Order: sequence, then C-alpha cells, then structure tokens
Amino acid sequence: MNAHHQQQLCNLCQGSQFTPLSEHDRHGKALITAVCDNCGLVTHMPLPSEQALRDYYAEDYRKDYHGDAVPNPRRIMRAWHNGERIYQQVSPFLPRHADVFEVGAGIGCTVKVFETHGINASGTEPNHEFNAYTQSVLHAHVENTNLYDLKATQQHDAVLLIHVIEHFREPLKALRTIARLLRNDGTLYIECPNLSAPFATFDRLFHFAHIYNFTHHTLIQMAQMAGFEVVKIFSSEDEPDIQILFQKSATVPSPKWDTAEAQRIHQAIHQYGTLCYHMRGNYLRRRISKILSYLDEIRHAKAFVRVLEANFNP
Repeated sequence: MNAHHQQQLCNLCQGSQFTPLSEHDRHGKALITAVCDNCGLVTHMPLPSEQALRDYYAEDYRKDYHGDAVPNPRRIMRAWHNGERIYQQVSPFLPRHADVFEVGAGIGCTVKVFETHGINASGTEPNHEFNAYTQSVLHAHVENTNLYDLKATQQHDAVLLIHVIEHFREPLKALRTIARLLRNDGTLYIECPNLSAPFATFDRLFHFAHIYNFTHHTLIQMAQMAGFEVVKIFSSEDEPDIQILFQKSATVPSPKWDTAEAQRIHQAIHQYGTLCYHMRGNYLRRRISKILSYLDEIRHAKAFVRVLEANFNP
C-alpha cells in the first residue's frame, strides 16, 4: 500500500495528503481507511457515490449493520431508554414549547420520547423497513426521506444527530444543511463513535457504513466550519462515544489545523493489543454494565414493547 493517497480532498480542511490506517473492515473485507495528514480527519478512500449511499441506507444498511430488517424488541427497548437519556441531557438547553428535529431517526424512539415529554418532535429516516415501524406502530412524525430533500425552513429549535454524522459522504455539507433548518439561536446535539478512545480493538474499528471516524477535536472543528460553536461537551476523551451540544453561530472562525492530530490518532488506535484492550478497567466496567443491560433486555424487552405499543395503539 502506498504511503499517501491523493484521490480526494479532505472534507474538513481540503487537504490532499492522507496516510493509510487500514486496508480491511471489521469483517475482513477490503476497505481502505486513511487519515488526513493536515487536520486528522479519518475517512474511507475512495468515497462511495451519493447515489450508492442513498440506495444502501434505504434498503440494506439496517440488515447489514444490525442484522434486522424490522426492529426486534430488545433493540426497541434499548432505543427507547437511549431516547430518554438524550432527552435528559438536551432538554435543559431547550426553550419552552421547543421544536426538535432528528436526522436519521432510526426506529423513531427518540422522536417519540421527546413527544411524550411535551416537545414538538419530528424527524427523517431513509430506511424503509424501520420507518414503516415508526409510522405504523409508534406513530412518530418521521418522514421516510433524505436530509438533502428537506426544505431550509429555519423552523427548528434543535436538531439531533445521533450516530449519523459518520455516515454522511460529506459531513461538512450535511452540517451546513442542518444549520439552515435551525433558528438563529438553535442548537445541534451530536453523538458519534470516538476514534481516540478507541471504541473497539483495531481489527473491529472500521466499517463500510462509517465513512468518517471522528475525535472530539475533529468533530468540533467540523461543526465550527459549518457555523456552530460548542455549548457543552458531555463526554470525556476516553469514552467510546462523543456527545456534544452545539449552538448555531453567526461567525465561522478562521481554521487552525493541528497536524499533530493525525499522529495522536495513530497512537490511540494502536495503543492496545487485543488482550490489553479487554483487560482495561474502563472496558471491564462498561462491558459488565452492558452485559447486565442485555440480560435485562432479554428478561423484559418483549413485555416492555407490548406495553409501549399498546400505549400508542389503544
């Protein structure tokens, strides 16, 4: 593999020099992932076309990535609890009678959670099967459409982007599009995997659907370039997910690229061998918590979902 690639420009800094990080995805399939030498943004090379991505997310993504064409009870219960967590984090920063919009709403649980708390909540989700459940069972206001098909109405007080930004072909374009959906003082809440944690062992890091991999640093710079400023960072550098609340800003700062970020990413993704990664205290605590959560889902998910669905389908 060549030391550098110049097939494309970095979506963040427009740099043309990349250093490869990996030649394979988490399933062993061919997938070149590289880091921009100028700013540290990590991306696939080459990028898939916009049309290929539209088709993939509309038809295949949920089955390929999650193994489900239709959401199962455990996934629904998990998504509902996740929606409650996000509501608790974001709601203190919302105005009264807020209008909240989620891009890539998945099952629709987060939109429905906000609605049950008295928020005017809606969203968009490109996948057909999950959106069918959203509309027919949860009756959440989630359109089966794409971000770029929406009109720039500037009507929303907040936009949620939960594990979605890593899926865009051009995340800077996506964030600028989202800015046009927001009122002038509107907020944007983003969650995504944290590459600098790292969130998996090296051989499990990269996936076709995750076109970009962010650190706190590169995500904040991307948001700033799109016209947002940081309101609150909920996550630490060693947590597997980044969680940041931004606010729409009238100014875009002059970029100052940190060329050391690429080297920090190299060190982060290679800092643990497989055994050391799984023996870390942080990993063991999170793994135990996740196993307990899975056991709770196995015991209670079907009953939880029956009650949930009955509430919206009397």
